[in-house]
Amino acid sequence: MALARDHELHRRRFGRNLGVALTLVAFIALVFGLTIAKVSGGGTVQAFDHTYRPALDPAIGGETGARE
Repeated sequence: MALARDHELHRRRFGRNLGVALTLVAFIALVFGLTIAKVSGGGTVQAFDHTYRPALDPAIGGETGARE
C-alpha cells in the first residue's frame, strides 16, 4: 500500500482550492491595478468629501499655518 496515493476526493479538493486561489489572485491584481491607476493620475489625491477652502490657500494670500 503506497502512502503517496491520492484519493479522488483530494484531487477534487485541490481543483477547487486552485480555482479559489486563482480568483483571489485576479481580484488582488485588479485592486492593485486600480490603485496604481488612481495614484499615478497626477491630479489631486483627495476624496470627494474634501472641499476647497480659499482661506487656507497660500497662493491667494490665505494663512499658511496649521489647518483646523
